[in-house]
Amino acid sequence: MNYDVAIIGGGPSGLMAAIGAAEQGAQTILIEKGKKLGKKLAISGGGRCNVTSRLPKEQIIEHIPGNGQFLYSAFSVFDNEDIISFFEDLGVALKEEDHGRMFPVSDSSKDVVQALISKLEQLNVKIMTQTSVKALDYNSSLHTVILDDNKKISAKSIVIAVGGKAVPHTGSTGDGYPWAKKAGHTITDLYPTEVPLLSNQMFIKERILQGLSLRDVRLTVKDKNNKPIISHRMDMVFTHFGISGPAVLRCSQFVVKLLNKDHQEVSIYIDTIPDQNQEQLYQQYRRLIEDSGKKSIKNILKGLAPERYLLFILAQSKVDSELKCANVSQEQLRTIIKNLKEFEIVIHGSLPLEKAFVTGGGVSIKEVVPTTMASKFIDRLFFCGEILDIHGYTGGYNITAALVTGRLAGQNAAWQSF
Repeated sequence: MNYDVAIIGGGPSGLMAAIGAAEQGAQTILIEKGKKLGKKLAISGGGRCNVTSRLPKEQIIEHIPGNGQFLYSAFSVFDNEDIISFFEDLGVALKEEDHGRMFPVSDSSKDVVQALISKLEQLNVKIMTQTSVKALDYNSSLHTVILDDNKKISAKSIVIAVGGKAVPHTGSTGDGYPWAKKAGHTITDLYPTEVPLLSNQMFIKERILQGLSLRDVRLTVKDKNNKPIISHRMDMVFTHFGISGPAVLRCSQFVVKLLNKDHQEVSIYIDTIPDQNQEQLYQQYRRLIEDSGKKSIKNILKGLAPERYLLFILAQSKVDSELKCANVSQEQLRTIIKNLKEFEIVIHGSLPLEKAFVTGGGVSIKEVVPTTMASKFIDRLFFCGEILDIHGYTGGYNITAALVTGRLAGQNAAWQSF
């Protein structure tokens, strides 16, 4: 079987690469080892599929802290606004939600996946599902894809779009790294990002706060010298093993990097009241306490945080929640406010890469042409999506990177095959 372009991997970047190649008139084959195409798209955004973001390009790149700058060249060819037009041209109407996140109006990821598959069929792309690739042979004129059953597919260009190692039930099991290494590429250290974090603190072990969500808090990661590394203001949740939720996921890659670098625990600080500083809060509540001698301290502080968390903070501050305001010392009040503003959680690890939403590390971007996604070592070999050492926050940023790099890889794979 001879093709102009063979694409391995039927995730977001592979689907986009196949469409990009076929639109240029290239005879295209898409090979996917799973039963279905677009599995990761189908589960993204809680099954609603957050296809991209409408934020300005610069902000999107800021939200891709793992080598987002590499995408500037790609964005000059095909960007988030082009993604929106692309889907609307396929008949998938999109709507904008908070933080610029773009979803299908139908709130169904199936519509997104089906529109892509219908486009592939319209373009006569040969689709092979439940087909595993055993090896790739690179040659000057034709590359060869060797399947598990030893059948061979010849292609002038190959696009590797098999993802990383996160969310393995979608098929991302790291298959592409050996193929990239065989082509001479460096695989940078792989690590989990957008991942829940682990803590051994007694209150976590005793599950005192398990299941409790905190809304709109600021989390700050500090290094061993107490220097702030990153802050994110979003929601979080306490679990039986540590902490999770949007703010935690965004901070996680910085925590994981510090854990790997320093080989010691990392501290995260929770600020429950991010709009006021400690002194403002202290003065405000000192006056309230002075005016309310007979009330209990917990009643005066009511509403500053969810009651369960407030009682926990009072216990951590060694203050009886029923203590009358007349008996609360200034020192006790300062301790309570400090704990509400910067309660320390000590992190010793994260869930494994297989439990992460996104893979950190991958094919070194120094070895890939940013305007085409072509290998700098092997002619007509391309990479796109999560196999590259590019990773962003959740919120449509990783899918944006996958769709943009997929589009470029597919188009250029076609052009170089003619």
